[in-house]
Amino acid sequence: MSHSFGTPSGSGAPSGASPSRRDSRSARSAGRTARDARPRFGFGLVGPRRDRHSVPVDLLDALALPVGDDGVVIGVDAESRPAVLGINRPVPYDVTLIGGLWTAQVLALRAAATGARVAVETGRAQAWTPLAQAAGGGQPCVSLHDVGRVPPQGASAGSPVVVVRDCGMRPPRGRVVSAPWQSVVTLLPYLSPVAPRLLEKSSLVGVQRVSPDEAAQIGRIMSLPRHEYEALSTLADGVTLWCTPGDRQFVMTQATDAETGLLGGARRMD
Repeated sequence: MSHSFGTPSGSGAPSGASPSRRDSRSARSAGRTARDARPRFGFGLVGPRRDRHSVPVDLLDALALPVGDDGVVIGVDAESRPAVLGINRPVPYDVTLIGGLWTAQVLALRAAATGARVAVETGRAQAWTPLAQAAGGGQPCVSLHDVGRVPPQGASAGSPVVVVRDCGMRPPRGRVVSAPWQSVVTLLPYLSPVAPRLLEKSSLVGVQRVSPDEAAQIGRIMSLPRHEYEALSTLADGVTLWCTPGDRQFVMTQATDAETGLLGGARRMD
C-alpha cells in the first residue's frame, strides 16, 4: 500500500498540477514544518513572524529615556535636582571629606545600598556599630576595622568596595589604598596638617562648614573663587561643597526617614 502526501480534494491546489508535482510540494512543505518545529541549538523554536516596527525620524526624540548619572545620590543641588557621586569606578578613586561623621555615614549607607561593600577603618567603632548592624538587611555589607588593620578587600566590577577612613585629624597612610573598583573616602573633621596633601591627590573633595581661616586656606588649595570659599564658613548643617578638578557644586543632603531614625538629623559637629 502506498502512502499519499498529496493535497486533499477541495484544498485549493491548482487544477492543472499533476499528482507527482503536488506530492513533491507537500513533501517539501512537510519537511520545512518538521525542521521549524525542532528547537534550534541556542535559539529555541522559531517564533512568529511580524512586520518590523518603524518610527518616523522626527519622532525618535520621543523615545528618549530620562536616565541620569550612575552613582550615589548624595543630595540635591541649588535647583533641587539630584546630585550624584560616581563612587564605584574602574580606576582608583580617592575622596576627601572635610566635614562631619553624619555625612560620611549617609554616604556609606547609600554606597552599600548600590551594592558596594563598605569597609570602615575607624578608632571609634562604637559610633559605627549601629550602622554596620542595620545596613544590608542582615547581610554583612559594612565591616568595621581598627586603624591600620583593614585587610585586602578583593574588589571587582561585580563586587565594588568603598573604604571609609575615619581616623581623626592625622590619618596614617592606609594599608589598603584606592584601586580599580575600590574607592577610598577619608574623613577629616577639620583642616589638618595632612589635609593639603590629601586634597591635592583626591579626585573628589567635599567641604562642609569650617572656620573663616580654614575656608581661606581651602580656597587657595582648591583654587576656589572668593565668593565660594567665603561661603564655607556659613554653610548650614548637611550642606557640602563638592569639588572636582573641573566642577564645583553645593549640595544639601536630605536624610530619608530610615536614615534619620538610625543616624539622627543632619549635623556638622559630632
